[in-house]
Amino acid sequence: MSAPAIVFIGFMGAGKSTALAAARRAGLETTEIDDLMAAAFGMPITEAFEKHGEDGFRAREAAIVGELLEKADGGAIALGGGSILSQRVRAALPRHTVVWIQVDAKEAWRRIAHSDRPLASSAADVERLLATRLPLYEELADAVVPVGDREIVARALTAIQALAELPTGSKLLWAATASGDYPIFVGRGLLGAGWWPLASRRFCLTDSDVGALYVDRLEPLVGTATVAPGEEAKTLAETERVLRLLATAGMRRDDHLVALGGGVIGDLGGFCAHIYQRGVSVVQVPTTFVSQVDSAYGGKTGVDLPEGKNYVGAFQQPSAVLADTSTLDSLPSWELESGFVEALKTGLLAGGTLWERVRSVETIEPDLVDQLVFACARYKSEVVAEDERETGRRAVLNLGHTVGHGIETGAAYTHYSHGEAIGLGLLAALRLSDAPQLRAEVEAILQRLNLPVRLRLGEDGVEAILDALQRDKKRTAAGVGFVLLSEPGAPRVGQLIDPARVRSAVEELLP
Repeated sequence: MSAPAIVFIGFMGAGKSTALAAARRAGLETTEIDDLMAAAFGMPITEAFEKHGEDGFRAREAAIVGELLEKADGGAIALGGGSILSQRVRAALPRHTVVWIQVDAKEAWRRIAHSDRPLASSAADVERLLATRLPLYEELADAVVPVGDREIVARALTAIQALAELPTGSKLLWAATASGDYPIFVGRGLLGAGWWPLASRRFCLTDSDVGALYVDRLEPLVGTATVAPGEEAKTLAETERVLRLLATAGMRRDDHLVALGGGVIGDLGGFCAHIYQRGVSVVQVPTTFVSQVDSAYGGKTGVDLPEGKNYVGAFQQPSAVLADTSTLDSLPSWELESGFVEALKTGLLAGGTLWERVRSVETIEPDLVDQLVFACARYKSEVVAEDERETGRRAVLNLGHTVGHGIETGAAYTHYSHGEAIGLGLLAALRLSDAPQLRAEVEAILQRLNLPVRLRLGEDGVEAILDALQRDKKRTAAGVGFVLLSEPGAPRVGQLIDPARVRSAVEELLP
């Protein structure tokens, strides 16, 4: 049986030729469709397009590209921007590793504005054409690599090639940040695939519940540090205990730590990796819905103080993330429903197709989980790529979290799960946004998934929440800036709200 090829797809100007050059330098045999098409027509692509028209050009392209993909045996191929419009081409792609080089309309036009492109003679043409092709790129891609510097595909190539060794249906997202790039793998059965992203010795941090289920799948491990489940593990005292366990086990700076668990383990593990011997690599292996759709990505790490959640921490981007969605199969329905709130938040922020997907959810099914994990990871990675240190756009990710964290702190982390608290925080944020219809819809979604829409803390609880808001770690001299949202896809950050309105929005959550 012939080997799969790496097939680069993407809009004009994305850099598919540059990606192909990276594959060529890595020793792969390469084929560029534009060169084949020019040879087949006996003239440059632009002339062939003008002479034969789009329909004639596309028919010939479908035959040439379709046959090439059907017979390809390994190597790397760069398709033309419109090759994926052919049904024959799309039908031939599933046996290959399809890599979408993602570029937005603004950047694409900047790159091609001075070239001769028959279908894209203006920025408006580019925006319209990309919008029509975007659903196909998203549907076909096994891997998504954002457009970046000329070497980004070269850095991602090892991870791209690894997809062939991973379970069918696994996907790769290449996350690019100012401090470094890393691969995010999403799929079912990743932990049992016998493949690992780093070659150095590995140590593990997990909790007693998760470790009993999955730690054996991470072998060989040099050492394992185990903590009790729950937010109570996120303390400076527990941080010291973990660090001393790693030191006793002989962990070196060239080793790496695996954070196996939910958001607590991810936060604690990332923080320990950041400060142990001034920094070791960390691989995040999230095992809860919340961590797989949100907290495992972006590099926020930290622990709590009595004064507030995540008061001590640092930015530490992981070296890789392995989101094995089959680990969610063991979770009770209430935990999946709670974790869904972070996906709901992301849908509200992203708008578009992701919002349409989350607003229609009736029950949490495995196929839906896989789709949401990848889509949410992609959105968050795009935001973090633009603003790694939360000095601007990244603040949108705090939607619902200002009041939500206040609820967690005010309730001493005992009455609500993280997702439940954030769900209530979303309702408060939408009240402050003066978006009554959207708030009503979000409340209905939460109720549909058996999530609380009312506080169970009473008047004293309201005071505890408001007191916690005064100590919010994002507070500045001007006050606490809220993320508000008048409609899906249009968040506003840094909004200062009169304290009386904040109190009213929280009190409205009382029964």
